Amino acid sequence: MGDFLNDDQQLVFVGGLHRSGTTLLARLLASHPDATGLAETGAPEDEGQHIQDVYPAAERHGGTGRFALKAKAHLTEHSPLATPENAKRLWEAWAPYWDTDKQFLVEKSPPNLVMGRFLQSLYPSAAFVFIVRHPVTVTLATRKWRKRTSLNRLMSNWFVAHDRASGDLEHLARVHLVSYEWLLADPASTLAEIAEFLRMPGTIDTSSVDAGGSTRYESEWKSMLAEGNRGATRAHDHFAARAKAFGYDLDALAVAPRHPLIEREGTPPHEP
Repeated sequence: MGDFLNDDQQLVFVGGLHRSGTTLLARLLASHPDATGLAETGAPEDEGQHIQDVYPAAERHGGTGRFALKAKAHLTEHSPLATPENAKRLWEAWAPYWDTDKQFLVEKSPPNLVMGRFLQSLYPSAAFVFIVRHPVTVTLATRKWRKRTSLNRLMSNWFVAHDRASGDLEHLARVHLVSYEWLLADPASTLAEIAEFLRMPGTIDTSSVDAGGSTRYESEWKSMLAEGNRGATRAHDHFAARAKAFGYDLDALAVAPRHPLIEREGTPPHEP
């Protein structure tokens, strides 16, 4: 399909569930002197999904904490939307909000996590950077927007999304996986890995990374389990084994694989 970039330009799609660190990651990448992110769009977090009419935004599938549960949110190269005309429409929707003189053009939207194959079919030379955060932390951080949605359903959204993303990896020509926990614990080397993957010259500024992490969520989760909170206990028992298959421990929120979705044993990020 049509290529809208100059020979030396790179389109970079950032994806990951809401509250997984997509905004932080996209801002870090866009801060590089050779990069640009969507800016002054008037849309929430300047996400590309909100300023186009080619595919349904996450809100159409239930929004934060729920969108991945809808099979229609998972778009691939087989989607009827994967056409040269739609590649052109997306480009025309996004291009006015980039500095198109830059080499790296960053677009961030959480649903990109389950849309990589679709986006690659539109832009074959695109690169993908997906960020993954502990399922408990994402669930608790999302709950403030979805107070009527059970913890079990919110956590199910995490596993469905990452199951689909894992299955898509072998179909993506250029994809890099980032752990939110490792980004905070070791920002310099984590961002150096991304820069190497993207062939970005120089370094990415890490001064805006706050290493505070998820300690308050860890305390909240421990209290909920200790007090016998039914929702927390049900989610813990339901997903503990599946979490371990992804390298996460539902009893230790500081444990995370450095390259999630492809590592199967969690390593504490403070002990690289």
